[in-house]
Amino acid sequence: MDKFIKSDLYRYMGNTSASSFLKAYFRIPAFRYQVAFRMVNSRGLKKVCGGVLWKLRNKQTIQLPRKTKVGYGLYIGHSGPIVISPTAVIGNNVNLSQFTTIGTNKGAAAQIGDNVYIGPGVCIVENVKIGNNVTIGAGSVVTKDIPENATAVGNYAKVINFDNPERFIGNKWNDL
Repeated sequence: MDKFIKSDLYRYMGNTSASSFLKAYFRIPAFRYQVAFRMVNSRGLKKVCGGVLWKLRNKQTIQLPRKTKVGYGLYIGHSGPIVISPTAVIGNNVNLSQFTTIGTNKGAAAQIGDNVYIGPGVCIVENVKIGNNVTIGAGSVVTKDIPENATAVGNYAKVINFDNPERFIGNKWNDL
């Protein structure tokens, strides 16, 4: 199994067994989408099979372009809807909650660090940098950089504390 698919499976199921893969693939639409995303960005026969799965994906709920750089262990809660710019860079062990938008009107979109939890209804706008171990609260609008180990909330998002923000990242993929 591809290491990226394995890392995503671990985030959803807590293990990487074949039975867990089958359960996740047939029960979790976001995981199915991620398998297609990972395969279409691989090489050889996997890429060809991924191309078929990519054509069959549900485009209405998750818009994660093939060119988007995504690290290991992506977790998409509630299967979307999610809209991500192709210029965004997403780190390892990132949670994307429903109604998340990461975009830009010009140039590059956000760079998101490792172990980041993005709550429901969050908009991350333009070329901001989100540090490692960050939590962004529900409904926040992020227009400025968020430092490492911070929790940020609000419209416009402001850092409210540095009190263990990565606690919302379950089943971290550590085999990097």
